[in-house]
Amino acid sequence: MANTTTDTGAEWSGERLETLDLFGPRRDVFSERYHLTRWGKAKRLAQIAGIARQFDVAHGLTPVKMRLMLEALGPTFVKVGQILSMRSEMLPQSFCDELAKLRADADPMPYETVLETLSHEYGRPVEEIFEHIDATPLGSASLAQVHRATLVTGEDVAVKVQRPGVRETMAQDVSIMRSIAKVATKVVSTAQVVDLGGVVEELWDTFESETDFLVEARNLAEFKRFCAPYKYMDCPKPYMDLCTEHVVVMDYVEGISVSHPDRLIAAGYDLKEIGTKLVDNYATQVLDVGFFHADPHPGNIMVSGGQIVLLDLGMTGRLNSTTRSVMKQMIFAVAKQDSPSLADGLLRFAGADADPADYPALLADLDTIVAEYGNVDLSDLDIAAFITALTQLAQRHGIEVPSTVTTVGRALVTLEGLLDEFIPDVNMIEIISKHIATSKSPKQAARDEIETLGIEGHQALHGLLNALTESKTAARMLTRGQLRVNVELIGAEEPMNKLSDMVNRLTMALIVVGLFVGSSIVYFAGMKPIIFGIPVVGFMGYVVAFVLSVWIVFDINFKGRKKKR
Repeated sequence: MANTTTDTGAEWSGERLETLDLFGPRRDVFSERYHLTRWGKAKRLAQIAGIARQFDVAHGLTPVKMRLMLEALGPTFVKVGQILSMRSEMLPQSFCDELAKLRADADPMPYETVLETLSHEYGRPVEEIFEHIDATPLGSASLAQVHRATLVTGEDVAVKVQRPGVRETMAQDVSIMRSIAKVATKVVSTAQVVDLGGVVEELWDTFESETDFLVEARNLAEFKRFCAPYKYMDCPKPYMDLCTEHVVVMDYVEGISVSHPDRLIAAGYDLKEIGTKLVDNYATQVLDVGFFHADPHPGNIMVSGGQIVLLDLGMTGRLNSTTRSVMKQMIFAVAKQDSPSLADGLLRFAGADADPADYPALLADLDTIVAEYGNVDLSDLDIAAFITALTQLAQRHGIEVPSTVTTVGRALVTLEGLLDEFIPDVNMIEIISKHIATSKSPKQAARDEIETLGIEGHQALHGLLNALTESKTAARMLTRGQLRVNVELIGAEEPMNKLSDMVNRLTMALIVVGLFVGSSIVYFAGMKPIIFGIPVVGFMGYVVAFVLSVWIVFDINFKGRKKKR
């Protein structure tokens, strides 16, 4: 954004100088809420520049150096790296693969800091709430730290405490990156910058939900209700009266992480059953309910008491019914190698006014994707490459794919990586396809078919009404002599030329016949003068008729030979 400078009073050629303000306006709701100041942003920007110099950014970055630099920059940039790992249209695949390894763990914060944070959040001594808190953390990430504890009422719980100041730091980072992206978009209008702006906006949209732990607590409560019908699925129960913006208190779950398959087998579990149930339930979350765990990495999934338990509901995704319907349509379209149906699905993302500039080119590009991914066995399908190819194609044709679809893709890639590493006998895509095929009851299938027919009938009716309106206009113009019609018959040149030759020959033949008949009449009439015993007029008619007959025979013979060649 640009602010006009008035303190210097400097002017060049009658125009005021403008400065590019990277630190945002002096007063705005976001800055006031997170206590952001110009000095704070400037200081943070200096820290970022220092770390960038430390990694010698000016001389280029290798994939490993880029990952290490993002980790050093803090949780905001770790999140950016995780988003970029799914954007191979912006970074080479080697960088995407390395960024996918970005670690979530961090150096633990002091136990005293944890106690001070809890006391500040609750406004009373920690001993009034917790009988005991284990000083050794269960896990320490860049955003928060988890400790096992016991409530004064006797419940065994896990306490997730946000690192002091991390929310304000992330707010500064996001605000700075957003300003830089806006300036870059104005200065250099390229697709690469626009995409970077999209990454920042995606980060901006998810920032508050991931740093407000009350959102995570509500997600836990909602997911707990979702798991109720499934005996094999569960998640920790939150203690809502003890949850705040910076603290989540939930049931402590002791189990075996899916990252330890040997321990699961030793405990008597069937890995294939675990993987199959996990994927099938995930398909239910994404395609049937539209509320899903957006970060299903091994550390967030464990098995306890015969149940698959999902942890850390800080990152979730939501899909409306339209998006879920489109995703199902596109999965079936790829399976059936139906490019037009796949194109219709993409265009439904763009809304009712979608009108691609080059629809045939869109179909041709989709044919390539379908040919590449639709012919492989489900066990060989690279879902990450497929989603990336489809997203890049949509961008080339100006079709905006919802960010929630990108979130689904990132989550599926994470889940696929988990299965490949720890439960390799389970094929995720095959299970999802079977889930879609068998998820509808006959009654539901009939209801959906009726709904589809109703929608198509509604569209057809409006199309008919529009056609009638256009025909009324055309009829009015026709009666007033204002209507002109240009007709072009594609591929009809050769048949029309043949027809023209036939008509010309027929006309000449009629002329020849007429000359012969006329000359014969003149001959029998005995008109004078006479030459060679024939009236001169009749003689000339015979000569012209003979010449024309020879020309017709020659023309037919010459063109026939030419075609044979």
